[in-house]
Amino acid sequence: MAKNNVRTETIEVKGDRLLAKIKEIVHEGNVRRITITNEKGKRLLVIPLTLGVVGAVLLPVYAAVGALAAVLSKCSVEVERVVRD
Repeated sequence: MAKNNVRTETIEVKGDRLLAKIKEIVHEGNVRRITITNEKGKRLLVIPLTLGVVGAVLLPVYAAVGALAAVLSKCSVEVERVVRD
């Protein structure tokens, strides 16, 4: 049986690129959770993802990310990925 591990990576993003980066990360498919934090380290949005979450289900999430992008100059995106051994 395969053992699942979680790997976390943090990406620094400018506000105007935030939505595009989130869409790119979601499209990769092995993402478990995305956390967006501001420059001071405060969590602004946590997006839990499960297998099979696509399309119309993500529209409200993209709207929220777009609203955040409008007010942020810089932020961090923390990505939790499932890595199978």
